Amino acid sequence: TILRGYLLMIPTIGLYRFWQATWKRRFYWHNTIIEGDPLEYTGTPGQLLIGFLFALAFFLPIYVAFFYLSIQLADVALIGYGVVFALLWFLSGYAAYRGRDFRLSRTLWRGVRFNQHGNAWAYALRRFLWSLLMVPTLGLIYPFMAASLWRYRYRHTWFGDRAFSVTASWRQIAGPYYAAWFINVVLTGAITLRIVTTRDLVIIDKLVLPGPVGALHILGEVLVFAASIASYRARSTSRFLSGITIGEAALKVQVRARDLFLQSLLYVIALLGLLVVFAVVALVALGSIFAVASAGGDVSDPAKIMAFFQSGTINVVIVIAAYLVLLGAFGLLAEIILSFGWWKLLAHGATITNAASLETVRATEEDRALIGEGLADALNVGAY
Repeated sequence: TILRGYLLMIPTIGLYRFWQATWKRRFYWHNTIIEGDPLEYTGTPGQLLIGFLFALAFFLPIYVAFFYLSIQLADVALIGYGVVFALLWFLSGYAAYRGRDFRLSRTLWRGVRFNQHGNAWAYALRRFLWSLLMVPTLGLIYPFMAASLWRYRYRHTWFGDRAFSVTASWRQIAGPYYAAWFINVVLTGAITLRIVTTRDLVIIDKLVLPGPVGALHILGEVLVFAASIASYRARSTSRFLSGITIGEAALKVQVRARDLFLQSLLYVIALLGLLVVFAVVALVALGSIFAVASAGGDVSDPAKIMAFFQSGTINVVIVIAAYLVLLGAFGLLAEIILSFGWWKLLAHGATITNAASLETVRATEEDRALIGEGLADALNVGAY
């Protein structure tokens, strides 16, 4: 079904993604069983489409600003682009919060609806100010930022008429984060110093690249980076989620770093395999073209092949087709291996104690003022 959705996005110019997202959420929600009962998603493709159309109207002045800046002097354009980027970054925080609000308001369990209160603008401002501190502190402020934003999101999350409580603290993730930060900074510095001092470099067409030994060291560094990120993400998610309670009901989550690392490794292997398949198909296609151009004689004529590719229309069609196929295949692999895999790890690693206490929660009405999550979709900050 996911493959069909990706194929249908081509003739619909991408508009089918709203139906794809709705189907995907219904599949994820329906197959997530809590105390014997599945979640339910009540959102519709029409809501997502309408929200996206509103977002297009919202972005029209920004598009005009980009066009205006493109014809200005370099200094003016640079400052203008910086202001626009800062605005978009601020809006991405607002969009992420509103998108979460929409998904929760369309999620039910045992007929009781989740909801997201709080102020999206306040969250966006909090996120924006924290992110400004990330640059001068070289990212060392991140545990404080993550805990602050996590608390704001979940302390304003409701299940029916009952609010979530959360105990997220920067101390819970400081150890894993600073360990990953220190290891990667030291390792990157050591490898860079080693390559420069030993001049382990090769020059290919004026392009300076690390030599064979340096390349192996960089590959090892990438593996260490992936393992450290998996370790941090597993520990931070487990510790933060395990601090959530709804009245007497408490959530406990355990995600293993090894499983996350293996997911990433499987994704990389799948991507490499896909590129190999794509290269083989491309070679077969070129061979077929070569055979057609050579028809009628024993000796191939390179001029015929070059003439075939001199058609601008053919070049455009080939480039667009190859781009769409690769983009769709990458997205498909990411969906199956990373997104679905992450959801399964969370669902299988989660347990709820005193779940019977949730039977007294009273249902609330759907927030119909929310119209899709178009801004989140336009800025690519949505989730599932």
